[in-house]
Amino acid sequence: MKEFEYADITKEVKELAILCKKNSRIDPELYGKYEVKRGLRDISGKGVLTGLTEISEIVSYSIVDSDLVPCEGKLYYQGVNVKDLVNGFIEEKRFGFEETVYLLLFGELPDKEQLSNLTGLLAKYREELPTSFVRDIIMKAPSRDMMNTLARSVLTLYSYDELADDTSVENVLRQCLQLIALFPLLSVYGYQAFSHYHDGNSLFIHSPKPELSTAENILHILRPDSKFSHLEATILDLALVLHAEHGGGNNSTFTTHVVTSSGTDTYSAIAASLGSLKGPRHGGANIKVVKMFEDMKEKVKDWESEEEVGQYLSDLLNKKAFDHAGLIYGMGHAVYSISDPRADILKGFVKNLSEEKGLQKEYALYSMVERLAPEIIARERRIYKGVSANVDFYSGFVYRMLDLPMELYTPIFAIARIAGWSAHRLEEIINDGKIIRPGYKSVAKHKEYKTMEERTVQEENADIRLA
Repeated sequence: MKEFEYADITKEVKELAILCKKNSRIDPELYGKYEVKRGLRDISGKGVLTGLTEISEIVSYSIVDSDLVPCEGKLYYQGVNVKDLVNGFIEEKRFGFEETVYLLLFGELPDKEQLSNLTGLLAKYREELPTSFVRDIIMKAPSRDMMNTLARSVLTLYSYDELADDTSVENVLRQCLQLIALFPLLSVYGYQAFSHYHDGNSLFIHSPKPELSTAENILHILRPDSKFSHLEATILDLALVLHAEHGGGNNSTFTTHVVTSSGTDTYSAIAASLGSLKGPRHGGANIKVVKMFEDMKEKVKDWESEEEVGQYLSDLLNKKAFDHAGLIYGMGHAVYSISDPRADILKGFVKNLSEEKGLQKEYALYSMVERLAPEIIARERRIYKGVSANVDFYSGFVYRMLDLPMELYTPIFAIARIAGWSAHRLEEIINDGKIIRPGYKSVAKHKEYKTMEERTVQEENADIRLA
C-alpha cells in the first residue's frame, strides 16, 4: 500500500480546483463599476489612506501650484532624514542599526548612555535563547524555506513566554526587543540546520558575542571561521538600516497593524508579518534581481556593450529572456518614481565593496543596466512618469558579495524590518484603534436552495445530456 504523501495532488483535488476556479472568478469590470481600489491603491497608483503614523514618512512628490509633481525620493524615520542618519554613522565610524532601532521604537535619537543600555539589553536577550530551543526546535525537521523556519521559531517562542498574551505596552516592548535580538540567531541557525541535514554540510553553531553589533554577529555566527572585514560589516549594517522601516502601508507592516488590531499576541502578529514578507512580490524581489543578472551574464557576451545589454533588457520586457515575465527586476517602485533614496545611499558603498572583492566589472554592468533600463522601459512601454532603480536592485548584489546564501536574503530583510514592525505594533496598541475591517461588496447572484436529492437528480440529468 502506497504511503500517503502530504504534497500529493490527487485527481479528485484537481477536479475540485477546476470547480473552485469556475465559481470564484469575478468579472474585472465590476471593480471599476463599484470604484473598488484594488490593492488599496487608486487608479493613479496612490495609496488609499487607512491610518496615521509618526514612525516613518516616504516623500516622492512635491506640491507645485496645487499639483503633485514627482521629486527625488526621501525617506524619514521619526522625522529624521535617513540620508542624514547614515551620513552620521559613516562620519562617526560606528554601526547604526541599533541606533535606528532606538529611533524607530522611542521616537528620538539616543545619547551614548541610552544607546549603550539598548545594545546591552539586546546582547542579554541574545544570550537567553535556550540551548534546548536550538536543539529541539530549530534543528528538528528544518524547512526548505528559511522564512517558514523563522515563523515557526517565532510561534514556538510563545510557549516559552509566561506572559505571552499580555498586550500591555511594557510587555509588548519586552517581547519586541527580544525578537529584534533573536531574529539573527533564529535565521542563521535555521539555515545551518537546513544546510547540514539537506546538503550534508558540516554543522557548526557559534554563540553570539555581546561586544559585536547585529551586523557583525550575523557574519560571525554564519561563517565557519567567524572572520569578516570592517567594510563587510559596515555595508551589511547599512543594509539593515535601510530595510528597517518603510511606512505603514507596505504589505508586511500593514499586516502588523491589521493583526495587532485584533488584540492578538506579539508572536502571532509578527509571524503573520513574516508570512507577508516571504511573498516574492514583497521580500523576495532582490533574489529575482540576482538571478536575472546571472542569466544576463551568461547570455550577454560583451558586458561593456550598451547595444548587447540594451537588447537583453528589451528582450526581458518582451518576455523573450530570463523568466519571460516581461519585467526588469529591481527597476521601478510602487511609490518612488524619480529615485529611491535607499538605492542611492547603497550604491556608493556597493562600489567600494566591489573593489574589495575584485568585482568592478560586475558593478559596471549593474551601473549600465541602471542607466539604460529607464530609457528602454520608456520606449518599449511608453511609461514616462519616471522609473528608477529600487533598493532591491543593489541589495542582492551586496548579499552575494558578502557570500550570504540566497536562502538568507529574505530573512536578512526580516532581521531589519522587525524593528519597524515592532514600532508599528506598539503604535497600534498605544493609540487603541478599532479592529481593522475594510469593506468588501458581494457581487454574488442569489441562488435558490435545493435539497440534496434535487441536486443529485440535476447532476445525473446533466451527465445524461453530456453522454
